[in-house]
Amino acid sequence: MKLIYIIEDHEVIGLGVRQYLIGSGFDAKTFTTLKQAKEAIEQQRPDLIIQDVMLPDGDGFEFIQALKAKASIPVIFMTAKVAEADRIKGFELGADDYIVKPFSPKELVLRVQALFRRLDSGAITFDKPQVFHAGDATMVFDLRQHSLTVDSERPYLTSAEWRIITCLIESAGTMVSRADILSKCFDYSYESYDRIVDTHIKNIRAKLGIQNPWIETIRGYGYKFIGYKKEEDE
Repeated sequence: MKLIYIIEDHEVIGLGVRQYLIGSGFDAKTFTTLKQAKEAIEQQRPDLIIQDVMLPDGDGFEFIQALKAKASIPVIFMTAKVAEADRIKGFELGADDYIVKPFSPKELVLRVQALFRRLDSGAITFDKPQVFHAGDATMVFDLRQHSLTVDSERPYLTSAEWRIITCLIESAGTMVSRADILSKCFDYSYESYDRIVDTHIKNIRAKLGIQNPWIETIRGYGYKFIGYKKEEDE
């Protein structure tokens, strides 16, 4: 049973979400402060965090940013902040989804279920590590071990970034549109979310090393993974 932590200071909202999640087969716990949530995470790491942004003892964005530096836990932001800049900020911090209040609890449950389906299934089934080259850099991508290294360095990728790079590598050498990335990696198909893809790509490039062009931008359309294999790697 998946364990979900709901960090929400409005008790009615938190308990309502918890009831819907439990009714859908999840184990869920609610916390009204970041201090309570931090102590609980130290005791038992959840499979997912549903995070409000404005808490009485701190900022949810800052809390998740600090958490992501230490642990890879999927996060859905649940907030009244509706501005596109806030959504972009949430995804820059490694969020897997973002839902704006007021919302339907049923919609949230569907998003949670979709997120776990993505996390529990692999987009590709490479039976051995794949070696790619770009410029003078070498990348080793191992889907089975959920591992990616560049010149022996292992960059930290959020779960959303991992899904995107996997999607691009699966179609290596072929352009993948923003719409396809949204659909395959986030279950989104709305044009307003295109900037979210661009933000994730920017972050991935920085982590892979901007001096080597692993991902090419097809302006106005999408992106292409341009790492190549050498004959001796086959």
